[in-house]
Amino acid sequence: MTGYTQHAKQTRKERLTQITSILDALIEDSSVPRNVRARMIDARAKLSGEEAESDLATALSSAIYALDEISNDINLPTHARTMIWNLLSELEGLKQEVIQET
Repeated sequence: MTGYTQHAKQTRKERLTQITSILDALIEDSSVPRNVRARMIDARAKLSGEEAESDLATALSSAIYALDEISNDINLPTHARTMIWNLLSELEGLKQEVIQET
């Protein structure tokens, strides 16, 4: 099954749940610096808070911006950076879908 057809079968809510669970794993990773984990918590809150329910495109943009800044942090371990890049890719795709529907 290709990535596209897999995404087509998943709902937005399922994809957001998957993204936030990966963020949770990174937040719990003790090799990630504390200040970076705090910024990840903020990014996660943007995806699961009231903003996400009222204006998903804006919430996604805010989370993308926050995670992009985190990915450039010099103290971020390589494995965490790779996971964040993957999350950014997922979020960008989800944002494009939301924008196309409006």
